[in-house]
Amino acid sequence: MMAEEVKEEVQEETQAQAEAGDGGLPPLPKKLEKMTIKELREIALQIPEISGVHGMNKEELISALKKVYGIEEAPRKVGGSMRELKAKIKKFKELAEKAKAEGDQERYERYRKLASRFKKRTRKLARARA
Repeated sequence: MMAEEVKEEVQEETQAQAEAGDGGLPPLPKKLEKMTIKELREIALQIPEISGVHGMNKEELISALKKVYGIEEAPRKVGGSMRELKAKIKKFKELAEKAKAEGDQERYERYRKLASRFKKRTRKLARARA
């Protein structure tokens, strides 16, 4: 991102904090995406509207905090989160094993290939995050 875009986002978050400041929400020291998961959890634990903080990953914490602070989220990229992709991989692997046990080679190959495609997506998503 360019410096101007970062400044605009920080200003938007600061405005949202100022508006939300009346509600007793803790201030955000920096941009949510730049914070560590530990920092995000500390802030989220202070907000009673957010439950299950310790079970959330960074992406989920950021989303929950943005909702509470009234910060608009940019639309998510198509492809879903890592958690969703891994759930699909697991489902297709189970379906493939079931088809193999039933002796249906065509269905087995189809499910195996689908699981493989989703596995490739997880690798691509991991590279994009790094």
